[in-house]
Amino acid sequence: MSLLPATALAVAAMAQGHPQAAPVGQHAATAPGLFGAVMALLAVLALIVGLGWLLKRMPGSGFRPAEGLKLVASLNVGAKERVVVVEVNGQQLLLGVTGGGISTLHTLPEPLPPVAPATLPNLKHLPNFAQLLQQKLRKDA
Repeated sequence: MSLLPATALAVAAMAQGHPQAAPVGQHAATAPGLFGAVMALLAVLALIVGLGWLLKRMPGSGFRPAEGLKLVASLNVGAKERVVVVEVNGQQLLLGVTGGGISTLHTLPEPLPPVAPATLPNLKHLPNFAQLLQQKLRKDA
């Protein structure tokens, strides 16, 4: 609305034959400089980090695992069917999970043995690739 009076004055000045009093776009907002753009970017990033921190601390947030509930193992047996072992307060349950619901299949009398974590191979004890390739080429020739 502030441009309307300025435009009306410019049109009136032109109608009277006077040179234009104010250049067009004088009241337009200037483009933000590099400093303003960097500050706006930092503000958006701070907002994202702050909202993430807030969501972690809100009760009922899906980011934290449930207390006393742990998924031990899972096996897909169909497109939408799975068999899972869940540990609840030290007791392990075998559950069937389908698209229609979840049902208890069995209560395990003793816990499953823990699975050893996957390890990377020791790269120092691997055979030399060039030697293996030469041996393979000699056998095929």
